Amino acid sequence: MKLSDYIAEFLAEYGCTYVFGYQGGAVTHLVDSLYRRSDLRFIAACNEQGAAFAAEGYARVRNDIGVAVATSGPGATNLITGIGSAYFDSIPCLYLTGQVNTYEYKGDLPIRQRGFQETDIVSVVTPVVKYAVRITDPQKIRYELEKAVHIANSGRKGPVLLDIPMDVQRAEVETGALAGYEEAVETADSFSPEKVVEYFRRARRPVLLAGGGVRLSGAQELFSRFAETTGIPVVSSLMGRDAYDGTHDNNFGMIGVYGNRCANLAIANSDLILALGTRLDTRQTGTNVSSFAREARLIRVDIDGNELSRKVKEDEVAIAMDAGRFLAEMRGHIHQIPAGEYAYGPWIERVKGYRKRYPFVEKPEMPDPNYILSLISAMTEENDILCLDVGQNQMWAAQSMTVRKGQRMLISGGMGAMGFSLPAAIGASFAKRSGGAVLSINGDGGLQMNIQELETVKRNRIPVKIIVMNNRCLGMIRHFQEQYFENRFCATVKDYEAPDFCRIAKAYGIAGVRVETPEELFAVRPLLESNDPVLIDIRLEQNTQVWPKLSVNRPVEDQEPLLPRTELAENMLIRLYDGGGENDDAPL
Repeated sequence: MKLSDYIAEFLAEYGCTYVFGYQGGAVTHLVDSLYRRSDLRFIAACNEQGAAFAAEGYARVRNDIGVAVATSGPGATNLITGIGSAYFDSIPCLYLTGQVNTYEYKGDLPIRQRGFQETDIVSVVTPVVKYAVRITDPQKIRYELEKAVHIANSGRKGPVLLDIPMDVQRAEVETGALAGYEEAVETADSFSPEKVVEYFRRARRPVLLAGGGVRLSGAQELFSRFAETTGIPVVSSLMGRDAYDGTHDNNFGMIGVYGNRCANLAIANSDLILALGTRLDTRQTGTNVSSFAREARLIRVDIDGNELSRKVKEDEVAIAMDAGRFLAEMRGHIHQIPAGEYAYGPWIERVKGYRKRYPFVEKPEMPDPNYILSLISAMTEENDILCLDVGQNQMWAAQSMTVRKGQRMLISGGMGAMGFSLPAAIGASFAKRSGGAVLSINGDGGLQMNIQELETVKRNRIPVKIIVMNNRCLGMIRHFQEQYFENRFCATVKDYEAPDFCRIAKAYGIAGVRVETPEELFAVRPLLESNDPVLIDIRLEQNTQVWPKLSVNRPVEDQEPLLPRTELAENMLIRLYDGGGENDDAPL
């Protein structure tokens, strides 16, 4: 069998029905092999970065391998931002790159390049993949494919890359003689469920913190059972926004720099935090880590022991374990944990009071972005997928959209890559196995990063709904410039423009509508339910901001706009933090 045909067969048998990529000279054998199979479909993107993000969106929804293909040189390097995004967010992707013939490769010669578009992509991507190798022996193809897929999906998941020279792709192999990969046995920490139960029995103000690892471990149902049975207040990281049904009364939103104020107050006043599958980086704890949840016992469950070596609290309880396995082992002990109003009544009422006092949407009127996205959220249906881009739009959506059971929210967290949303929505559209729409939520800046993928949407008749939160500037950085650079709006307002997105959509053959009034916003519901792609350009004021927001060195409970000190003190069950930041008595 031709080796490229073997790769195509391997992917088909594994269940990768869709492969994303861009054609090029060094992958023509592979793409042709994919094209000739009836049980595979090659989705041609308009840029390799778009293909990488599409594979990532596909993998996020399936919670399994997504595949992207690119040619050597510039094709391979165009994948890198997507590879990094998958690496930082622990997404299992397989990247297949073409390479010059083995006899054209420079090897150890002290020259920069020998073959056309020759680039050592393996060395380039090594810091942002779990595994990368150039295959020079055709007889190792089965071994390397099986090894790569296993590594991508084992432990803390992540991307892998196989670089395949052209002469290797076209080589003939005896499939029966190919050696396979023997998977290593995974190990994990052991822990005492009884000890965890005891921590909860001693607690009076517990909080459950859901991270992205809950979804990655397929543990959302186990987590829901734990949270529903105990009634303990739940907060999430940005990456954990779709881990728990947002309609549940004990879901209090997202913590962190741009977190919901009620969620930050809840975790700040807690005396026990069970953190599942979250790194607890400074975007969650604030830059002054010692100020975070100062009187709480912290139990951290994370599959990556390296993350646990970076302590948030000196006395924290660290359990190096998959969140799903932890919850499965706790399943038989849940009813030993005190539950509900009987156990934590005053605490639960206190946290509900935070939510009532500081709702997710504080200005329920147009053109407030949080209000707009909360209304769009109310128009969504079960099984809808929300793909967020990066910038103010991401934070507004994470703060104010209610992610219900069955829905997904896909976010580029660690890399924070503008241009993620549209191609990720393309991949998600091909991955979803049930009904429901896919919404791509963007800022005007982020959409322009990969706007060419509108052609991919139209050509494949993908009914993605593209929402542009259009303030005609790069709002997140413009806000920084207001705070720290005396309103010098270089390359955010000045030297920056947003085009007429509706006319661009029309040029691609996609319907576009502009929204400026409440009546126009309510009229988009039928568009969200249609079977056609549509672009919805929502016009905002240019000076939009994201509130609440945590400044450097302040504790998470003390976000801007700063509360009067008397009001902050009323909210606190623990001592006020006095280790940094000014005590500004300015009112809201």
